[in-house]
Amino acid sequence: MRKAATGTVYIVGAGPGDPELITIKAMRRIQLADVILYDRLASEELLGYARSDAKLVYCGKAPGSHAMPQQLINQTLVDFALEGKNVVRLKGGDPFVFGRGAEEALELASLGIPYEIVPGITSAIGAAAAAGIPVTHREYAASFACVTGSRCHGDKSPIRWDLLAHSVDTLAVYMGVSQLPSIREELLKHGKAASTPVALIERGTTSSQRTIIGTLADIHTLAVSFKLSNPALIIIGEVVRVRDRLLHAEQQAVALIG
Repeated sequence: MRKAATGTVYIVGAGPGDPELITIKAMRRIQLADVILYDRLASEELLGYARSDAKLVYCGKAPGSHAMPQQLINQTLVDFALEGKNVVRLKGGDPFVFGRGAEEALELASLGIPYEIVPGITSAIGAAAAAGIPVTHREYAASFACVTGSRCHGDKSPIRWDLLAHSVDTLAVYMGVSQLPSIREELLKHGKAASTPVALIERGTTSSQRTIIGTLADIHTLAVSFKLSNPALIIIGEVVRVRDRLLHAEQQAVALIG
């Protein structure tokens, strides 16, 4: 029988970067929380909506640098909940898309601690749309896949680039900046055309967003030239061409109005 004093943990998606893209439900959970454990990619502006007495705990992860290991994050969520606290675990994007939210939920469920998943807009959707790139389009793409670039080497379950190269129209690669040369090499090796359009979207949906357009043939050179850095999303596929069409249409509209 669960103790009446046990708090609830809310595993909340903060969206792709722009704080205005958070959901109403997520905002309400932030406003009511006793404790907020927040990630590096969750906009800190959202913390301004927390109660003045709420405890804020940073547990962000950058490549090669983790403020708090995952097991300690899990235990911290458990400890605060057992103290009767209502806890928000605030994550960038969606907590179930490369966010390890499911691991945290499983830990809580195994101990009988109540929890709620609050979905968020994931970067493959939000950042791509903000850059003028749809992940599907009737002319170009009927399917898309979200892939993590951080498992390119030394993983027990490697990514099947041989299958992804031809079975999916659009690839959205998260956490792939450092592995861009390997990703490019794998796709080319398995028959993806060198002329395939590629977009690199840095800090998508924020005021610092940059979008770099190229092809599989030259995208790594462009990334180095523009000094691309994390967080960045890689979009691979013919849908990238829509961005140029939108920009061209906007320019024509401005010329007509002028």
